[in-house]
Amino acid sequence: MPIRVIIVGAGIGGLTAAVSLRQAGCEVTIFEKSSFVGEIGAALGLTPNGGRVLEHLGFSFQKARTCTLKTWATIDGLTYNTLNQLDLSNAQRAFGAPVRAVHRVDLHTELLRLATMSGEGLSQPVTLKLGSQVAEAHSDGTIVLQDGSRHTADLVVGADGLRSVIRDAVLSEDDQAKPVHSGQAAFRFLVDTSTLRSDPALASLADGNTDQLSLFADTSETVQERHVIWYGCRDGEVQNFVGIHPSQEGGNQEGDEAKAAMMAEFSHYDKKILRLFELAENVKRWPLYIHDPYPTWVKGRIVLIGDAAHPMLPFGGQGAMMAIEDGGILGSLFTNVLPDQIDARLSKFQQLRKNRVSRIQLLSSVRAGRENEVDARISQYADGPTGSIPTTHKERTIHDYSYDAYADLEKSLASDE
Repeated sequence: MPIRVIIVGAGIGGLTAAVSLRQAGCEVTIFEKSSFVGEIGAALGLTPNGGRVLEHLGFSFQKARTCTLKTWATIDGLTYNTLNQLDLSNAQRAFGAPVRAVHRVDLHTELLRLATMSGEGLSQPVTLKLGSQVAEAHSDGTIVLQDGSRHTADLVVGADGLRSVIRDAVLSEDDQAKPVHSGQAAFRFLVDTSTLRSDPALASLADGNTDQLSLFADTSETVQERHVIWYGCRDGEVQNFVGIHPSQEGGNQEGDEAKAAMMAEFSHYDKKILRLFELAENVKRWPLYIHDPYPTWVKGRIVLIGDAAHPMLPFGGQGAMMAIEDGGILGSLFTNVLPDQIDARLSKFQQLRKNRVSRIQLLSSVRAGRENEVDARISQYADGPTGSIPTTHKERTIHDYSYDAYADLEKSLASDE
C-alpha cells in the first residue's frame, strides 16, 4: 500500500510537494479552499537553489516561459545612472543553474501539469479537491473540513500559507509569536512590454530589461530602505515591478489608492521611472511583517512547509525558493518508505531543513549589505559548532544559491547508515 498523503493548500509549496511525493510513489490528495486552482500575483526570481529542485522534478522552464537573468544592475533611482553591475551569466557554472524570473501563474501551471498528468509509466495522478476549506487538523493525520467531513491519511502536509489553519495543530498560541511590523511596505505591478514599446518616453527601455534585473536605489535615503526592482517574465512579454519603502501603515491597499501612495513615495525618482508608474494598473501594496522562526514544524503525522512553516520578508528573494526546497526534499524522503518509518522521516526532514531555512528567514529581514545586523540571532541556527553563517552579501548569495538540496539529503542519509 502506498503512503497516503493529504496536502492542505495548492500554492507553490503545496504543488511542489505534491509532484515530489507523487514521484516517490505516494497517494496524494490536495485540499484547496479556493473553488478554482491557480496562482495570483506577479513574478518572482527563480534562483539556482530552487531551479535545481524544479529541474530534478522534470519541470519545463520553456513551458513556464521563464527569462534567464544575465545581469544585476544597481541604478540611481534619482538620476537613472548605473552605479554598478553584477554579471549573472556564469550562474550555471558557479551554482549549477541560471538565475531566472518566472510569473507565478506560469510556475503554478507547470507544477499543476506535473502533479496531474497521466501517462504510461507514471504514478497515480494527484487528486485535487477544490472548494475544500479545512477547519481543523489533528496530529493523527486527520483533517476536518468546514462541512464537517473528516479525512485521514498517513501524513498531512500543511502548505496553507501565512494564515495557516494547519499551523494551529502543530504550534501553541505562545509558540506563534505575534509578528512585528518592519516599518516597511511593498508594492507590485505588471506592465506589458508592448505598452512600453508604444510609449515615446520608454520605447528605448522596453527591450533592454529582458535579461536584466534592475534595482533602482534611493541614493538620498541613508537610514531606511527604498528601492524598486524591475525584471521581465513570460519570455520578455511582461515586465514585473516590485518596490519597498518606509511605512508604518498596517492595512493592504490596491488599485488607485495603492498607485497614488506609490507615486507619492517615489515622487523624487527619475521621470522615466515615474512614467513607468503612471502606466501601472492593478497596483497592490501591503505592509511587511517580521516573523521569528517557529520552534518546530512537526507534530505527530503533520508537517508544515512554505509560508505555513517560515514566513519571510522579500529581502534576498528566497521565500518561494524555500517552499520549493521543502516540497522537493519532503518527497525524496518518502521514496519507498513504510508507514512505521514516517515519524523518523519527518524528524529527518526537520533536521535537514530547519537551520538552513531559519538562517534565511532571519536574513530576509535585512537588505543586502546589512547581514551583520542579525549575526547574533543567526548563530543559533548554524549547522553545528563549526557551521558558518553568512555575514556579507557575497556570503549570503553563495549560501542561498549554491545549496544543493538533494546532495545534502544524500549526505545526511548516508551518514545514518
